[in-house]
Parts: sequence; C-alpha cells; structure tokens
Amino acid sequence: MAPKVFFISDGTAITAEVFGHAVLSQFPIEFEQVTIPFVETTSKANAVKQQIDDCFITTGIQPLIFHSIVKSEIREIVTSSKGAGYDFLNTFVAPLEEQLGMQASPKLHRTHGKENASYENRIDAINYSMDNDDGQTLKHMDKADIILLGVSRCGKTPSSLYLSMQFGVKAANYPFVEDDMDNLKLPEALKRNKKKLFGLTIDPQRLHEIRQGRLSNSRYASLRQCRIEVKEVEMLYKKEKIPFINTTNHSVEEISTMILDKTGLERHMF
Repeated sequence: MAPKVFFISDGTAITAEVFGHAVLSQFPIEFEQVTIPFVETTSKANAVKQQIDDCFITTGIQPLIFHSIVKSEIREIVTSSKGAGYDFLNTFVAPLEEQLGMQASPKLHRTHGKENASYENRIDAINYSMDNDDGQTLKHMDKADIILLGVSRCGKTPSSLYLSMQFGVKAANYPFVEDDMDNLKLPEALKRNKKKLFGLTIDPQRLHEIRQGRLSNSRYASLRQCRIEVKEVEMLYKKEKIPFINTTNHSVEEISTMILDKTGLERHMF
C-alpha cells in the first residue's frame, strides 16, 4: 500500500506542495497525495486531524504531513494528529530571525495572495502571453520580454504560459509552418525585435510522434515533413544568430528555466 501524504496549509498549499514534491521525488516509490488548502478555522483543522487519524487507523501506516501553516493554533491542532509532520515555514523562520536580528510577522496569503507585490505583473504577463500566442497578432511584439520561435508542437505555447505564470515574463510566440519552408524568413515585426527572439527546436522523430497524436497519418505529421521543418528552422536560427535550445528531453519547467538562464531575463517571483 502506498504511503499517504497530506499537503496542508491555511493558504493555497502551493508552498507545501512544491517543497513536498521536491522532497518526495528523491524516493523511488509512489505516494498517495492529498492537498488540503485554506484550513483557516479550528473546526476545519479538527476535521483534517480526524482525516489523518482515520487514515492511520485504517492503513496502519503513519501518514506524512507537509504543511506551511501560519496560524499557530491551526498548526498545533494539525500536528497533534497521528501523522509525521514536516513544517516548511518554521523550519527556516526561526534561524532567519536569529540571523537577521528581527522577528518575523506572519500573515495569511502573503506568498500567493493578491497583496503580493508581483501579483498584478503576473496577471498582465499571463494576459499578454495568451493574447500573443501562436502568432495570432504581431502588433504587440514590441511589448514582449521574449518571443519564442519554432515549428508547430515544439513546446512554444506551454513554455510561454509557464514563463508568464511562474515568472511574470511577457512571452509571445511565433510558429513557422509548412508554407513558410520554401522561403523561410523573419517577419518585419520579429526583425525589429531581434534581440528578444529565442528559438526552440526538437528531434524530428519526437515531433513526428507528437503530431501523430494530433493529426495521425497526415502530411503535417509525416516524419519527412518533420525533418524538413526542423532542418530549415535550425538553419534560420544559425543564419540570424538566434539562440535556441532543443526541447526533446526536457519538461516545460526545465525549458523555461533554461530560457531564463541563457537570456538573463528578470524573474518576477510570486
């Protein structure tokens, strides 16, 4: 039976999930995961405590609890359960108080709430990336922080959205399609913003597999067409001296971080 893990917070529980997933990924076993956000009252805390205790009684396996609970009275109820608790916030707060010579001032929803200073920037970035996805318009490229280029299905859209949602980066993207291949060149709006251009490429075999899932046995998905498009686009990158990375073996998180690392773009963290 897979061990059960609870991610609990009196806020969104995103912090507990991110830290918890990072830690659990080091262990080669599957975990049954339960996320419980907004445990803001003692009645909710007691209900969560009962849920954890019932899990232990039913399975005989002590559940893991990863929590980032700000309110001490809520935290005490949850940690009095039969689970093994790991407190991400207070593990670091006390040593930092000593190092900085000042007391922390805990407040709910400070990390992922609207009061966070970068919140509006991230919302603007997300709206921008959605409005400027897949070459829908070239009118607002001057406002982009970065413009991702590449063939269809190489990862442009998910990378653009991840950059905007996680880092507040205004990321547009532009696709090169089959009709472009005979005379592949940069549109004027992209030439004007050449310093913002960043290319994505992908192994043709992997591109073929992805496109097969979308339009099976079509010219668009054929291995020959995939090879032609990838070759032509990579030649353009080299000719125009556009930096690029291969996305074949990387997740969207890794792709986005590599882009930030290579471009030096500022991260607007939440």
